[in-house]
Amino acid sequence: MSRPRQIRVIVGEDQAFVREGIVHVLTDGGFDVVGTTADAADLVRMARAYGPDVVVADIQMPPGHADDGLQAALAIRAAQPGVGVLVLSQFLEDSYVFDLVADGAQGVGYMLKEKVGNLEMFTDAVRRVADGGSALDPDVVARLVGRKQKASPIDSLTPREREVLTLIAEGRSNGGIAHELVVTVAAVERHVTSIFDKFGLHQSADQHRRVLAVLTYLKA
Repeated sequence: MSRPRQIRVIVGEDQAFVREGIVHVLTDGGFDVVGTTADAADLVRMARAYGPDVVVADIQMPPGHADDGLQAALAIRAAQPGVGVLVLSQFLEDSYVFDLVADGAQGVGYMLKEKVGNLEMFTDAVRRVADGGSALDPDVVARLVGRKQKASPIDSLTPREREVLTLIAEGRSNGGIAHELVVTVAAVERHVTSIFDKFGLHQSADQHRRVLAVLTYLKA
């Protein structure tokens, strides 16, 4: 029997002990860490040279120590659309999330650094991003959707539909949502269809509509 494909990862983090901790977690989780770097410009070069499945990058990295890691992740996505990116942030920054998902949420993740210690959450996020899904930190989603504006399309959703859409934004599958809410998958599918209808998302593949629904939710 053939062995399952290992997900190839590059890690960009300038703090050595944090970088080694991430590598340790990924290696123990069955990932193949093909490269590490402490520099954002080098991260872009390594991604081009190694063609990983996922790049995990701290937002603040040398040489500028500002949002260099985020800019590197965006450059990698632009040049290599098949490479997923999971960016790590010390603090909640709304603008970083919007920059990251501006061109679509497929293969994109945003997680607070403190959550890396939650091994299951972190490794699951890397896998989701590698598979072309989204993985947004639940705390980030909660903060963004809490800033409701007037005339928001979210107003048309029922409380249960909002719960479902919040879990979609976190990257959950219909099965995962059903397990979280203790309902049937069929019930989740009905809620998802209703969300698509209320957002006017009618003539696209389901996965594409899920991404558009998430973007509508975060920007509403």
